Amino acid sequence: MSKTTQAPKALRGVGNFIDDRFHVAKMGEKNLRKVFPNHWSFMLGEIALYSFIILLVTGVFLTLWFKPSMIEVVYDGPYERLNGVVMSEAYASTLHIDFAVRGGFLVRQIHHWAALIFVASLVVHMLRVFFTGAFRKPREINWIIGVVIFTLAMLEGLFGYSLPDDLPSGMGVRILQGVMLALPLVGTYISMFLFGGEFPGEDIITRLYMLHVLAIPALLLGLIVAHFMILWHQKHTQYPGPGRTDKTVVGTPMFPGFAVKAGGFFFFTFAVIAGLSAFVQINPIHLFGPFTPTSITSGLQPDWYMGFMEGSLRIFPNWFDFQIFGYAVPIGVLVPGLVIPGIIFGGLGAWPFLEQWITGDKRAHNVADRPRNAPVRTAVGAAGITFYGILWLAGSNDIISETFSISLYVTTYIFRVLAIVGPIIAFIVAKRICLGLQRRDRDSLEHGYESGIIQQLPSGEFIEVHKRNSEETTEILASKPEITSTALTEPETDDKGVKNPASRKAKGRLRRALAEWYTKDNVSLDGVEPHSGHHLHHSDEVVKEHASHH
Repeated sequence: MSKTTQAPKALRGVGNFIDDRFHVAKMGEKNLRKVFPNHWSFMLGEIALYSFIILLVTGVFLTLWFKPSMIEVVYDGPYERLNGVVMSEAYASTLHIDFAVRGGFLVRQIHHWAALIFVASLVVHMLRVFFTGAFRKPREINWIIGVVIFTLAMLEGLFGYSLPDDLPSGMGVRILQGVMLALPLVGTYISMFLFGGEFPGEDIITRLYMLHVLAIPALLLGLIVAHFMILWHQKHTQYPGPGRTDKTVVGTPMFPGFAVKAGGFFFFTFAVIAGLSAFVQINPIHLFGPFTPTSITSGLQPDWYMGFMEGSLRIFPNWFDFQIFGYAVPIGVLVPGLVIPGIIFGGLGAWPFLEQWITGDKRAHNVADRPRNAPVRTAVGAAGITFYGILWLAGSNDIISETFSISLYVTTYIFRVLAIVGPIIAFIVAKRICLGLQRRDRDSLEHGYESGIIQQLPSGEFIEVHKRNSEETTEILASKPEITSTALTEPETDDKGVKNPASRKAKGRLRRALAEWYTKDNVSLDGVEPHSGHHLHHSDEVVKEHASHH
């Protein structure tokens, strides 16, 4: 006969002390039994969280030795190749971390790799949320928080990349200053303020350091905490399946199952980042030398998440530049440096509300969509990824030109065309694929799956036997929602033939046109009954008809 194991007396005493004052036992028991759905894609957000924790820990370590100063010094340290070279204290202190602090180079590598993986996991996590419609009511606010986290993460990475004051980071700061100067009227004032004078100034490293180690991490930490608090309150979305509805969640309790899995996954994430840092060198600043305004790099690229801005700046033409009252408005820098990122991030933030406005769907959604079941949304996402990817590739047009012996001007024009044509083709192809998958799902739901068994009818005809899908597969296939819009169901005229005032306005006409575009070509499951277990693809009536002729 088993006996109930009690906690040690000391722990029971501490627990009782806390519970007597804060009454957390009942609440803690409820939250520890909270159910989290199981799916590998839900762990993408956890990778971002764990990478952020690693960033905080390694960042604290690096701040102990890093000196955010642009005061010039003559280097005299363990890296002999740069001895006697004039450089900033920021660059000299980074070399000190790499070559004089025990484990410093490894920690800086871990910090850099964690930053890259943090942003990458955020991107993939947001793509998962977008394609499955997990941003819909009641999670619009959490989606906006995610977009803000993503934006701040990119800025945090850019500022951190610029702190060592090596040659590539200095060129990145130079590009940042160019984008600032593109702002009409106020650009020069902003640049002079941040740099403390003409480029490169004396204050930019100090101010970027303050933003990198204090302001932006505090904002990120607060937003991440808010993100998880909202997630905890609203529950996690789940994929379609048996027993999974908007009101019921199927998964693993928080404790012990999910907690143990999450703890193990943290150490796995840290092991991968540490392994990459130990065996794959990244950003070896000692090979690049200190930044000087008269020097320029060749063949070096920014961190991957800034590649799209680099590409847009390289390929956007200067045909549209103009002047107003003697003030230059460089559209060739302003649009790719500010407008295009604004459209990307602004579009991400606005999409949940735009989709809700088009469809009129204000219901709460706790079951995620399969991407194929929202073909327009999936196609828009594919077009966005293609646009981003083309700009990202354009950021290395010089390397592509040299590698494949193609004129740099030719590659630039090719990327200009692809940036316009590529997203359109991606949209059409992605939507066609989604509609084709929908038709295949409808056939599978109605007729079952192909067993590979051939059977001969009494008529002599050979047909393939179809078998019934599993219960889980049937639930998933039948979960496809009907894509509709209230803009298409509202009558255009009343009983007396008077046209609806909303449909007469430009806003109403636009909404109706977008609703037709969003719902067009939808594959309906109306009248489709799940395969009931008949062994033949043909119905019994067809078999009898064949038999009656013989």
